[in-house]
Amino acid sequence: MQTINYLPPNSFLESLLRSQASRLGPVFSDPERYQLQIIYTRIDRDDQNQPHCRDFTYRLDDHAYFYPASTIKLAAAALALEKLNDLAIPGLDRHTPMLTDSLPGATPAAFTDATSPSGLPSIGNYIKKILLVSDNDAFNRLYEFIGQESFNKELWAKGYPGVQVLHRLGVTGISPEKNRYTNAIIFRRGRKVIWQQPIQYSPLSFSTRNDKMGKAYYNEEKKLIQAPMDASLKNRVSLSDLHKILKSIIFPDLVTKSQRFRLKEDDYGFLYRCMSAQPEESERPTYDPAAFHHNYVKFLLFGAEKNNRISGDVRSFNKPGWAYGTLTDIAYIADFSHQVEFMLSTTVYVNDNNGILSDENYQFKQIGEPFMQALGELIYNYERQRQRAYSPDLSRFTIDYSKKAF
Repeated sequence: MQTINYLPPNSFLESLLRSQASRLGPVFSDPERYQLQIIYTRIDRDDQNQPHCRDFTYRLDDHAYFYPASTIKLAAAALALEKLNDLAIPGLDRHTPMLTDSLPGATPAAFTDATSPSGLPSIGNYIKKILLVSDNDAFNRLYEFIGQESFNKELWAKGYPGVQVLHRLGVTGISPEKNRYTNAIIFRRGRKVIWQQPIQYSPLSFSTRNDKMGKAYYNEEKKLIQAPMDASLKNRVSLSDLHKILKSIIFPDLVTKSQRFRLKEDDYGFLYRCMSAQPEESERPTYDPAAFHHNYVKFLLFGAEKNNRISGDVRSFNKPGWAYGTLTDIAYIADFSHQVEFMLSTTVYVNDNNGILSDENYQFKQIGEPFMQALGELIYNYERQRQRAYSPDLSRFTIDYSKKAF
């Protein structure tokens, strides 16, 4: 009898990474310094086209804090659509105009949206802006619609007890207490009020944390503080949870009903469209290609490079985040020409010069993005040559990207 020795999952990924160490550059040469974490999911289909996933990890640590930045916006998009479905009010959907009142000490009113086809804000247009270019204000409006309490409780109930979503993004001067409040909202078509939500307050208690970032930082008064930044009151979500959230959206049948977002098939199609589209494929909103170029938010495999066009029909259904020197991307990548699919998530800290936060002197372009491109290429090339018992039918993710269809 022949004994077959299989490499443990983590050993396999590490061996694959080491085989191309020179291409992965300084990040892989010193993964501790760059706080590197990786999750790669191999997907095999059976004869019924059902996906079977196997996760491989490298330096994954659910206890190590990194700032998730905009990656949390994917959950916000799913939760906003879920809430619309739960409300089940006739005339209330992602296209219904959503008017948000001002909240003193937090955010101003949002009664118009010049980027939308109607000129009015809506859940659907906010989700587009979040997934096409990672718009912060759009996330804040969904945060206000969902409410801090529901945002956290819904994720906890779905199996993510370590998540803490505590604040809006891209705005300063809002206290932790003020972030517990969310604005009054009215959904209205013409003069008809479809539904309204008063100011909400979140009384949630969160577990105590002692998370730190960097070596020093500039505070809101632009004063340099010679101590690590206290991140205990900032959003927290592990790479494991981000990867699982993505997996539950891409493959909802792989999770239990209690773990699944309560979405309709049309909701999934809308999310897939927004996640995988390029900014130039959107008619409304319309984006300046000089500022929001091809691959603007596509880091893994594409490296956020404007002219990096992989041969074949390859799409990344992803959500990245970048802030405080941390660059993260979670992605389901599909090559429709070669019937290849896989999931890949990674986070890397690229604050190489001085460890100071909020000085905007980070190495996203110099180190972070080239690493993510190389990592994506490594896994993609491996997947291109990997033998499969059954080629995947990717029709679920085949999308018409013409502007009129969006």
